Amino acid sequence: MPPKTTTMKNIIFDLGGVLFARDKRKCDADLLGYFSFLRAPQMPRFWEDYDRGTNTLESVTRTLVEMTGQTYARCAEVLQQAIDLQEPIPVTEQFVRDLKASGRFRLYVLSNMAHEFIAHLRRFPVYGLFDGEVISCEELVVKPEPRIYEILLERYGLDPSQSLFVDDREANVAAAERLGIHGFLFDHRNPSASCATLRRQLLG
Repeated sequence: MPPKTTTMKNIIFDLGGVLFARDKRKCDADLLGYFSFLRAPQMPRFWEDYDRGTNTLESVTRTLVEMTGQTYARCAEVLQQAIDLQEPIPVTEQFVRDLKASGRFRLYVLSNMAHEFIAHLRRFPVYGLFDGEVISCEELVVKPEPRIYEILLERYGLDPSQSLFVDDREANVAAAERLGIHGFLFDHRNPSASCATLRRQLLG
């Protein structure tokens, strides 16, 4: 059962795969191959720690050297491309703008994201539409650990029963729901369909 739209006051967005992504048409084969692990059900520990803020970009680069057998310079180049090619998903960006324009909701970010990545994403105008944010690398905790959701609820005084969390990972949505937050599993392969469903639920 979708939540009653009249009870929703807070819409919480994940970033990667929901609001931002790399356009595969702009990515070379190396880039896609290096980061195929990001879609695995369980994120590798070295990348989870990078998102947590306890691992560095330099250390991640060295790990990629070991994983791929490529040179340090090449792995560093691919990592930088992975950051630089992140851009808003147009259909989700428009949906966020329409939610904001409606005046009916407060918008928040709850995302696993490393320092270098979030610094890049914050430069996009759509990011300025959010009323608050909790980013894993700045809190030293990652989804789906309960504490990161609790930080968001506490920091902004959110009522979980009036909040909807949008994420493309089932484990992250399930963790939110265990805390009483409504969840929506976003399909990163078909953002248009997911946004259309959310639009019907929230904007009519």
